[in-house]
Amino acid sequence: MNIIVTGSIAYDYLMRFPGKFTDHLIREHLHQVSLSFLVDDMTKHWGGVAANISFTMGLLGMHPKLMGTVGRDFGDYRTWLEGVGVDCSTVRQIDHVFTASFFVNTDLENNQIASFYSGAMAFAKNFKLADVYAGVPDLVVISPNDPTAMMNLAEECRTRNIRFIYDPSQQVPRLNGEELRQGMLGAHGMVVNAYEAEMIATKTGLSIEQMCAQIPVLVITQGKRGAHLYENGEKTEVGVFPVDSIIDPTGVGDGFRAGLLCGLSHGWSLKLSAEVGSLCAAYVLEQVGPQSHQFTLPEFVARFRTAFDDAGVLDSFLKAESA
Repeated sequence: MNIIVTGSIAYDYLMRFPGKFTDHLIREHLHQVSLSFLVDDMTKHWGGVAANISFTMGLLGMHPKLMGTVGRDFGDYRTWLEGVGVDCSTVRQIDHVFTASFFVNTDLENNQIASFYSGAMAFAKNFKLADVYAGVPDLVVISPNDPTAMMNLAEECRTRNIRFIYDPSQQVPRLNGEELRQGMLGAHGMVVNAYEAEMIATKTGLSIEQMCAQIPVLVITQGKRGAHLYENGEKTEVGVFPVDSIIDPTGVGDGFRAGLLCGLSHGWSLKLSAEVGSLCAAYVLEQVGPQSHQFTLPEFVARFRTAFDDAGVLDSFLKAESA
């Protein structure tokens, strides 16, 4: 399946606060907050939602096309992504700016406070799918990006009858109700977390049931409680994959999406696809940074079968590895 993953491509600056954010929030003064958190460490990583999803898809043996805008500092990052099989021919470089940057502070309970500098991402609205890819892809993923770019891409997919998955996630706070309604219109699927789903419901006035009536596949991740899957209105629950240790949550949702997309592209059931996503999320959770994990396909399948039953379906991974 020919998949184009659109969205942010960024550098991540990850910080750790050796306390709990909630210990420093005073309920009656939340209308006027002025806080500074002294962190113990900071590390720089490859990041951006679309790039994170594409990276793990590459590890799963796929060759997604990454679509986004980057700055003049993208050279090493391009080499890194291409090294795992990501097609960067659909990336557009803007030489007079820097690549977007994500700054996130994580506390002891894995709560996060983040800021995002758009940089080159602000130019994403100037490019259409047709500008970077001559053919018609089988699937387009519209993940967090410049808000106008997200709207434009959804409209282009509807106009050209291209199947797409709407993944507004981190941009839900920025988008208003009408923008979210338009983004969902005509989507084959939508993936958000539970908090984002509630925000979307509040902003649009749509209940989960009404979203399901509009979108054939709705996936709502539930953090440590796994994920709720809605396919043509039918609900299925999938648990998280057990991990030995939780190191950093940054990019966990992106890893989940990569596994989900991998399964769907192979024609697997939504439940099995989400379970593959759960293992991808576990690999991310066990490392610092959204692209610090590595695995071979045999290692992935063997680990998957310690917690989930694929009834032999994942043997196709092993055949691909040996081919």
